[in-house]
Amino acid sequence: MANKKCAIPFTGTPEQEEELMRVIHEHKEEKGFLMPILQKAQEIYGYLPEEVLEKIATETGVPMAEIYGVVTFYSQFALNPKGKYKISVCLGTACYVKGSGAVYNRLQQKLGIQGGECTPDGKFSLEACRCIGACGLAPVITVNDDVYGRLEVDDIDDILAKYAE
Repeated sequence: MANKKCAIPFTGTPEQEEELMRVIHEHKEEKGFLMPILQKAQEIYGYLPEEVLEKIATETGVPMAEIYGVVTFYSQFALNPKGKYKISVCLGTACYVKGSGAVYNRLQQKLGIQGGECTPDGKFSLEACRCIGACGLAPVITVNDDVYGRLEVDDIDDILAKYAE
C-alpha cells in the first residue's frame, strides 16, 4: 500500500510511538477497538501514515487491508499530512456552476499537487469539499479559517502570495 501521494517523509517521534502503543494496548481488547485506535492515532500524528497503520495492524492482528478499508471509507481520516495552510475548494452545486472546478484546477496547477496532497515543503495542502454553506459567495475557497468568495481563476495567484512569505 505504498502511499505515492505523500512527498513529505514520515517523521514520527519515540514519544508519539510510545503514546500510540499505550492507546493500542488500552483499547485492543474492547469490542469495536479499531475506530478509537485510528482516531487517537490521527490525533497523535495529525494524519495516518503507512508506518502507523502497519504498527496498528501488527499490534492488533487486524489485516492491513481491513485497516486501509476503514481509513479510506471514513472521510474523517487522512492518509496524507496537512500543510501549514489547508486550502479547501467548495465543489458543491452553486460553487461548481459558478466556476469552482476551474479554480480547483488552477490551484492544482499552481501548487503542483493533486487534491488530497501536500506540497513537498509542507506549506500547502489541497482538498475539495462538497459545500461550506456560503453559496451566496460562490465560488468559495477557504485557507485555514480565511474565506474567499466570488472568486475567479485569476484571483488564485494573489491569494497564494498572501501565504507564501
